[in-house]
Amino acid sequence: MTQPPRILPPRVLIVAGSDSGGGAGLQADLKTVLALGGYGMTAVTALTAQNTEGVHAVLPVPADFVRRQMRVVLDDLGADAIKTGMLKDADIIAAVAAELPDGVPLVVDPVMIAKGGAALLDLTAIDALKRLLLPRTTVLTPNLPEAEALLGTAIGDLDAMKRAAEALLGLGPAAVLLKGGHLPGETVHDVLVDRSGVEVFSAPRIDSRHTHGTGCTLASALATGLGAGCPLADAVRRARDYVRAAIRTAPGFGRGHGPLGHGHTVGPF
Repeated sequence: MTQPPRILPPRVLIVAGSDSGGGAGLQADLKTVLALGGYGMTAVTALTAQNTEGVHAVLPVPADFVRRQMRVVLDDLGADAIKTGMLKDADIIAAVAAELPDGVPLVVDPVMIAKGGAALLDLTAIDALKRLLLPRTTVLTPNLPEAEALLGTAIGDLDAMKRAAEALLGLGPAAVLLKGGHLPGETVHDVLVDRSGVEVFSAPRIDSRHTHGTGCTLASALATGLGAGCPLADAVRRARDYVRAAIRTAPGFGRGHGPLGHGHTVGPF
């Protein structure tokens, strides 16, 4: 009897910093990829001494070593999608861009500032991000402060979000998912823009202090969907649904911005 073909999990390479508190960065990324049926791999760009109250110290990884991590992983294991998070400086951005394979979806979360206010991307690296990475990007996933830093303009409402997303598209990515959680109001809007048009995803705001790592989590969920072959809008819907459920099921740890319930798809012991 012929056995049905084995369905392999999408391979997702995460290029990002480590969060010692486990709520964001590589730790959140790997939890997300696994929870959504993928296989996660990593290239570490920085170590942080971090908890729910903030980032207390950052130790960058040398750019050459970031590049070597990517190279050996891609050479042996391959990847169906790549997601970048904290890249820290222009040298690391250049190293990452040099190792990106052609034809593999790339989700770029332009991590610039931690929730506690710590800078996670050197200001001098923004030009390198625009020049070297955004033209290679499948989906760019900035929040509003990150979009404002990239564009140099304030974004105050949904109409401004749509204009900003269009302007970000002009920097080179194939698509932009602009996240609107920083705007006040009972409804949170995210704006997806690509060459085919604009789509707005809206949902009631969840009142919770446990939102540490939501950006990392959303981008990794999106990368996992794209790696599995999902159409862009479907991958965005699944990623948003996963993040919202993770906020609702947050374990309640820590005194500050607590981590999400990444394992909600797995179930209790």
